Amino acid sequence: MLTRGPFHKGAVLLLAAALWTGLAFPAGAIEPGEKLDNPKLEERARELSRELRCLVCQNQSIDDSDAPLARDLRLLVRERLKEGDSNEEVLDYIVARYGDFVLLRPPVRPETWALWAAPFIALFIGGVVVLMLFRRKKETAAEAEPLSDEEAARLDELMEKADAKMRE
Repeated sequence: MLTRGPFHKGAVLLLAAALWTGLAFPAGAIEPGEKLDNPKLEERARELSRELRCLVCQNQSIDDSDAPLARDLRLLVRERLKEGDSNEEVLDYIVARYGDFVLLRPPVRPETWALWAAPFIALFIGGVVVLMLFRRKKETAAEAEPLSDEEAARLDELMEKADAKMRE
């Protein structure tokens, strides 16, 4: 039984959750041949790779992507670092070639305002649509008129017939 011995049931569950969470995070797609010999340069390359978007994947960094283009970008980052470029120079070089889209966090400037505003605009439009639907539903409910005496009598007659059939 789990409650006996050095392990408590809660501790075992916590350990299992920690292991499961660790498995859920990507380990990175860096191949052994890509790694730089200099650990400081390799760490800088990994930092930069986490900031760059894989151009063929859906919102995945080149550090996490197995796509051939992501591998090419990782090699390009390492090549530029070996040539002595700073992190900013590497990012500037890659953005000059691929545009702001290659950045997972594009800068806020007039050219990217639409990109940054799009989620808020979509939320606003969705809110307006929902509001319009609720108003239309209220108006439809308010427009319903009560039954006339003739309609009420006909409804009662139909209900009585239905009750009679169900009893049979």
